[in-house]
Amino acid sequence: MLEGWEWIIIGVVAIVIIMWGPAKIPEFAKSLGRAKGEFSKAQKDFTDAATNTENKNATSTLALVAEPKPKPAQGIKTKDEMLLNTAHQLGIPTDGKTRQQITEEISIKVKLLAA
Repeated sequence: MLEGWEWIIIGVVAIVIIMWGPAKIPEFAKSLGRAKGEFSKAQKDFTDAATNTENKNATSTLALVAEPKPKPAQGIKTKDEMLLNTAHQLGIPTDGKTRQQITEEISIKVKLLAA
């Protein structure tokens, strides 16, 4: 014997068939399948991008080697040199830290000095 929910589902399906006709239902199902596929693809792309970003940030530590890098031009400093110079002037150790970590520590130190 059919219960209340089953009759409701049968009624909704009957109304859909009457409103759109039997030819539109396969098109609707196909559209739902495409939408699900696009959503899955976007979700996978987002996950891959997030993983790549994490890997990139983990390997982008500042390399402080004994031999200095050649300067692009006389008197012009690279971004890394300016960042390291600023950190040293503020008394922030930079060994083994990423650019982001050094930048955050500089920001915190400047805010403390300004307060």
